[in-house]
Amino acid sequence: MIAVLKRDGFWPPVVPTAVLVECLSGRQRSDARTNRFLKTCEITEELSQPIARRAAWLRALAQRGSPVDAIVVAMAEPGGTVLSGDITDLRALAAHAEDVVILRV
Repeated sequence: MIAVLKRDGFWPPVVPTAVLVECLSGRQRSDARTNRFLKTCEITEELSQPIARRAAWLRALAQRGSPVDAIVVAMAEPGGTVLSGDITDLRALAAHAEDVVILRV
């Protein structure tokens, strides 16, 4: 799958640090696979005020989704793609975003 993502220009994924709160448990053993994956990603620590405000607006419009989901969609604007296994809330948020595609992986 990674080879296809590289070929199609979706690699490395950009992961905001806020996503770590949702995907890690804090237990080394159970986080091992996720940490291995995260080492291949570009982790961004910056959450600008405009992105935070846009995420809040998207959440208000969609009336669903976690703050982290909203941040991910706002960071993908405009013209980005979000890859996730849990796409329901992300698609609801992206319906109000500028040219953001949500794909299930």
